[in-house]
Amino acid sequence: MANHPSAAKAARQALRHRETNKSKITRVKSVLKNVRSVSTKAEGEALLKDTNKLLDKMASQGIIHKNKAAAQKSKLSKFVKKLA
Repeated sequence: MANHPSAAKAARQALRHRETNKSKITRVKSVLKNVRSVSTKAEGEALLKDTNKLLDKMASQGIIHKNKAAAQKSKLSKFVKKLA
């Protein structure tokens, strides 16, 4: 347990941040799964635009690394490009 009030407060904040970050990461994973499950190119392009925006936002907030966001965007755009 924390010995100082500031350390106790930091521990409380860490718990809150962990919960919000967990929900944001879950949201990213579900959005990525949605893009991978599309069957038409038009659907994929529409979802890809929103997904790219979300990935950039999560990278800027530090939820995921910026290189991971870039890799995911690249991989998804390749996938959508191959759709018929």
